Amino acid sequence: MIEERDLKTLELPHVLEQLAACASCEDSRALALAIAPQTDLPHAIRALERTVAANTLTVRHGYPNLQRMVNCTGALRRAELGSALSLRDLLDISAILRNQRVLGQWREQAGEKETVLDDLFDCLYRNKTMEDRLSAAILSEEELEDNASPELADIRRKIRAAGQRVRSQLDGMIRSSTYQKYLQEPIVTMRGGRFVVPVKAEYRNEVKGLVHDMSSSGATVFVEPMSVVELNNEIRVLENREKLEIDRIIAELSAMVGDCADAILGGYDAAVEIDLCFAKSKLADRMRATVPQLTDSGETTLRRARHPMIDPQKVVPIDISVGKDYDTLVITGPNTGGKTVAIKTLGLLTLMAQCGLMIPAADGSVVTVYERLFADIGDEQSIEQSLSTFSAHMTNIIRIVRDADWRSLVLFDELCSGTDPIEGAALAVSIIETLRQKGARIAATTHYAEIKMYALETNGVENASCEFDVSTLRPTYRLLTGIPGRSNAFLISERLGLDRDVIEGAKDRVSTENTRFEDVVSELEATRQNLERERERAAALRAEAERLRAASQEKLDAIEDSAEKELARARQQAKRMIEETRIRAEILFEELEAIKKEKDAVRFGELLAKSRQSYRSEMKEIEEQADPIVARQKEAYRLPRPLEKGDIVYIRTLGKEGLVLKKPEGSTVLVQAGVLKTSVPIDEVELGEKKRTEKKPQGRVTQTGVTSRAQRSAKTEVDLRGLDAEQAIIELDAFLDGAVLSGVPSVRIIHGKGTGVLRAAVAQRLRRHKAIKSFRLGVYGEGENGVTIAELK
Repeated sequence: MIEERDLKTLELPHVLEQLAACASCEDSRALALAIAPQTDLPHAIRALERTVAANTLTVRHGYPNLQRMVNCTGALRRAELGSALSLRDLLDISAILRNQRVLGQWREQAGEKETVLDDLFDCLYRNKTMEDRLSAAILSEEELEDNASPELADIRRKIRAAGQRVRSQLDGMIRSSTYQKYLQEPIVTMRGGRFVVPVKAEYRNEVKGLVHDMSSSGATVFVEPMSVVELNNEIRVLENREKLEIDRIIAELSAMVGDCADAILGGYDAAVEIDLCFAKSKLADRMRATVPQLTDSGETTLRRARHPMIDPQKVVPIDISVGKDYDTLVITGPNTGGKTVAIKTLGLLTLMAQCGLMIPAADGSVVTVYERLFADIGDEQSIEQSLSTFSAHMTNIIRIVRDADWRSLVLFDELCSGTDPIEGAALAVSIIETLRQKGARIAATTHYAEIKMYALETNGVENASCEFDVSTLRPTYRLLTGIPGRSNAFLISERLGLDRDVIEGAKDRVSTENTRFEDVVSELEATRQNLERERERAAALRAEAERLRAASQEKLDAIEDSAEKELARARQQAKRMIEETRIRAEILFEELEAIKKEKDAVRFGELLAKSRQSYRSEMKEIEEQADPIVARQKEAYRLPRPLEKGDIVYIRTLGKEGLVLKKPEGSTVLVQAGVLKTSVPIDEVELGEKKRTEKKPQGRVTQTGVTSRAQRSAKTEVDLRGLDAEQAIIELDAFLDGAVLSGVPSVRIIHGKGTGVLRAAVAQRLRRHKAIKSFRLGVYGEGENGVTIAELK
């Protein structure tokens, strides 16, 4: 068990107050303040797992909307015994039921796999019928709803009707000229629950009725006219019936909740526990906390740990460890350098983890679950007990040495200070050695050089120091393990203005051994700082090298990507050339068929020669296009003027004339060659000598059988991968034109997954194309998002 004084020394109660502020109800706040560190590893792990489960659920699904929840144990036990509860008690019980239902619904909606919190959620009592009955019956803590029962609704309706009749009669009186001179004021009021009118005292006998009250001055008497006495009596009878009905309803509601008292209280306790877990999660979010690994190995290693009571904007994270490679850590350094904060951080974060709290440290932190944790920190001076600072500390140290064992963590601040330095240092070393023999883990701060030497010479004892910048006289609050620190008293005093002679006199009084030790420490510190600067420089150079390597890799990837695109473009161009060759071969076959029919004619020789010349010319052109290395030696052609709708152009890639269908947009132009409409690059067309003013009738082409042959061999699939968006749209248009001519019902367009740019361009074009009925992305087996399936009209 860890004593209360040690918890207060390490400021755990302040952390628990922050935890309580995150809770939603008084009982969960009380539970938060009463949390004690678990000293058993399985129990500590269980508590931490609940916090982690709550944090995981709330990070993904937010916090449930809990409302005010009051402990109704007393009221429920009274109801269980047959007592009638107040409306306030019933409202509180209704709130408990509502919160339990909200928690249960929130857990169901989260839909996560099973967690360690589910045993608490399973204990929630959810009774929507009872909750609705209470909510519908109770208007406030002083009034029931009219519809709490049909009888109550009927009684209140009759009361309102009787009251309206009384008011109507009295309103007639106060407006009557006969009675107005007798009235103090023309109003209707109430006295003793009965309707009355204010009458001047001197005319009290003029208004026949019952006197119920008199003003303090005696000038006014409140008279119930005889004409409304019976109606007032009726109202009183109805009000008595109302009270009896209200008592009956409350007794019924009380009996209803009394029958389920145990289930409601069990669910309430579970809801309070769940709320506490949510409070731990909220605190973890505020502290940016992580989950430590809990163990009983004796190792405690905190990475980038932050004291939770220090401003997060100012706190300097530290790495501190004890119990792994060494069982004792001796921390040295100047005053205000952060030594005390370091051991307090070690102790407080250990206690937080044992309380089931996540800790403000980096991932990878390890915390041992200790059975005892002792702390001798701060000024223990007591005037009442006639104890000096040293005596008070020694009283505490005696307790620690007596009670500590192998499952203990011991924290000393300025061990054995406040007495003779030589005796104090010797006593401190002896205390540390005694505790080490008992197996305790120890972290101690000191200024004694003897303890620094002891740490240097003893296995299992490690030095650490709080870094101090002597150039600015300010601590950096960094904890450096493995390096003893200096107090720097002479240097600090000199920088603050102490006379040089005084400092030199003090140095002369320091022993040679101490001076030599301090010089060694100074050399070690200088060497460490130089090595750290070199390490930072090396890290910067490594980062620069990584940046250059990444840039080089990026350029290499870009080159490879460009090469791949060029290869893909070359493959696409080859496919296009093959298709053009196929079309030209079809034309040639048609011409041969025509020549065959004319073989007996006079023009047979002329037709054959012309066909042979055309074949040779086209084959030469194909050979020139097929050479990807040597550019075709052709005089560059430039349009004499911008193209316009109706222009006749020669399409070099097809070797045919076409009609410009609309004014070019961008680098392509829409052209109709025969019945084929296609978009071609502007640099692949030449302007004809005339401009067509009328469209030719669209029908079957009367030249050679290119159209019919193309229809018979049209493709139902096109591969646009490797093309940029503009080239892909040109290919797509040409492909769709062929598909329309061939009458295929649907086509498959391959654009690949990639970055999605080509897929978006294809979708945009298909959306505007007149021949497209509908389109969709492919499904499994069709190419999924890498292809688009289009249905043609």
